[in-house]
Amino acid sequence: MADREPDADTDDDTDADQLDDPEALAVLEVQRRFYEAFESRDLDAMSEVWEHSDRVTCAHPGWAPLHGWGAVVASWLGIFSGPQRLQFIVTDERAVVAGDIAWVTAEENLLDGADGAAVAAINLYARDDEGRWRMVAHQGGPVSPEAPRQR
Repeated sequence: MADREPDADTDDDTDADQLDDPEALAVLEVQRRFYEAFESRDLDAMSEVWEHSDRVTCAHPGWAPLHGWGAVVASWLGIFSGPQRLQFIVTDERAVVAGDIAWVTAEENLLDGADGAAVAAINLYARDDEGRWRMVAHQGGPVSPEAPRQR
């Protein structure tokens, strides 16, 4: 399961304002399920998180953007079929909800055996007709160890 580290300012994994917002908490729950599906390489669970439409997009670190559910699910199948097993420690999660759209920024601290890397991620969610939050976009990009940090 994806680990969460406390935020330096709140002693929690989310901003304090998010803790009082049930919509933000619902989005963060979908976010948690996304990372659990990724770690466990569970294509069914990953499929449950995503919207199945032509409007979805995904840009894995180092990849060109993929558009449409077919291309996105094929990318997850390829990643899950490969030899790499990743563990995530997700930090600095910040959720914003604006009506039926929400986004979460986070830092994915990846562990792969003895190696590690940091990835800045932004995940976009849309509320479906049944009121469920579904991922419609994911982008991850590597973070340089020398990158400035917002405090």
